[in-house]
Order: sequence, then structure tokens, then C-alpha cells
Amino acid sequence: MVLVGVDLGATKVRAALGDEGGIMASCWEETDRRHGARGVTDQIIRMIRRLLSEEGDGSALKAIGVGSIGPLDLSKGCIRKPPNLPMRVIPLREPLQEAFGVPVHLLNDCAAAVLGEQFFGAGRGLEDLVYVTLSTGLGGGAIVDGHLLIGKDGNGVEIGHIVVDPEGEMVCGCGCKGHWEAYCSGANIPRYARHLLREREPEEVTSSLLLRFSDGDPQRITAEILFEAARRKDEISRWVVEKIRELNAIGFADLVNLFDPELITIGGSVALKNPDLVLEPILEKIGQYTINRVPEIRLTPLGEEIVLYGALALVRGNG
Repeated sequence: MVLVGVDLGATKVRAALGDEGGIMASCWEETDRRHGARGVTDQIIRMIRRLLSEEGDGSALKAIGVGSIGPLDLSKGCIRKPPNLPMRVIPLREPLQEAFGVPVHLLNDCAAAVLGEQFFGAGRGLEDLVYVTLSTGLGGGAIVDGHLLIGKDGNGVEIGHIVVDPEGEMVCGCGCKGHWEAYCSGANIPRYARHLLREREPEEVTSSLLLRFSDGDPQRITAEILFEAARRKDEISRWVVEKIRELNAIGFADLVNLFDPELITIGGSVALKNPDLVLEPILEKIGQYTINRVPEIRLTPLGEEIVLYGALALVRGNG
């Protein structure tokens, strides 16, 4: 039996062939942002066909699982108005079913990821588990008392849109102010950094490593540049990172107070590449904001493939 898992993100698309034991082969490409919604679905179809041609037997394909950025409309099998992709509606279930003639199951990417963590990762045997991704966007998935939380449309644990700064000026990609994602996601960290730099004296900013690494242009600041400058003890960068740390601690405390999990795992490029500046500060500060016992908090052992594992877990036995 061959299963396919797909991880559709705002930056990358990943696809994998696997079975109930896990991933057998995978590939990835940058998400096609140039050819509209159909360009994205055509890209996924092409990637799956390539994997089946190179690594598997297409006649043995039993089901496809998709973990996707949202917001989702599960009843229609599509994405609606994703804040991090310039498209209104991206159909997923119907085009994939037409292309491959097998059942297609769809979940929010982080809901899929927490399933992957439970079946294949650090959450084996646990019934209360939360997964958080700090990547281009910021999202989460939760299993509570053994039940995966999905919600009426498939967007039940949109933690990136928790308000962490009700009087803040930072606007999220969804159009709302004060959301966690507006401050601490990979796409928005540079905007938040530029916003904060207005509070400092111009000579402090221009003499910083942060500006030097950005060729003197604040518009060229990236999350990678910020964390690298902070790691080199640049005072301005460390100050910005401290602000991000505080908001991350608040966000993670909200999850502990809301779901009371046994374990929280963290993934996404921002966290996986900078555990010293992301994970360690959360562990240091979270106790200031939660009344519940702080659970184990750690990086996911499944790395960047966690949503693929989750997409396979989704279709185990569902073909």
C-alpha cells in the first residue's frame, strides 16, 4: 500500500511517498506564487506524479493526505483567503481526486503536524499534546483528551491569531492588529524590527551590526540577519529579540493555560534554526504567565518533515 502526504506552505510545497511506517521518499519546491490557485494545485499534482514515477507504483496508491496553510473550508476542500499567499480560493481536494482517483483527506497543516507528532514523533502514547510552528506564518495544532481539535471549518487552533498586544500597531497578514503572528512569524519579524527601531536614536541604529548586515537599508532586514546579529551580541538586535522573546512566552503561556498539554513541540524554520534564541527564552520566561503546570517544551524530532508525517498519519487506514 502506497500513501502520499503533502505539506502545502506559503513558502514551500513538500510531497512524500510513504506507508504506515513513515516516509519512503520526498521532494520539495518553492510554492508557485505566480500562476494563481490552479498553478499551486498543478504543482502538487506534478510533484506527486514525479514521486510515483521515480519511487513508487502508481497503481498501489491508496490515499492522499494534505496538510495545508489556512484558513480552510473543509466542506469544500479548499483554502480561502490565505494571508500569506496572494490568492482568494485554492481548491485542493477535488483536483487531486480527479487527477489520481483516490480519496483525498485535508487538514490544517499544524493539525496534521500534531497528528504526525503523536504517531511518529515525541508525542507517542500521549493524549494531550500541542504543536507550534514558528515559520513564515505562526500556527498550531492540539490533541486534547485524545481528540484532535479541528473546528467547524477546519481552523480550530489558529493560534497565530491570538491577540498578544491589544494596543499594538502591528497588523497581521489577515488584516487584524495585535496578533501573535504579526510580531513573531518569519514573515513579520522584519516588519516588527523596523517598527521597534523607530524608538532608538538614529546613530544607535546606523552603527549596529543589524544595519551593517543589511547593507545599511532597514528594508533589507530579515529574520536570519536579526538572529545572526543578536548571536554576535549586537545590542540593538538583542533588544529586538528580547521583545520577540517576551511575546513568544506570552503566546506559549496562553497555550498552556488553554489546553493544559503534557507536551508542546515546536517546529518551523525560525525555531529550528535558532533554538538558542527562541526555545531557551520561552523556557526561561513562560512561568511568569501561566497558572498551569508548565509541560515539557521541546523542538520536534521530525524537523521540517513533520507535516508530511502528519499527512501520512491522517490517511493511515483511511484509504
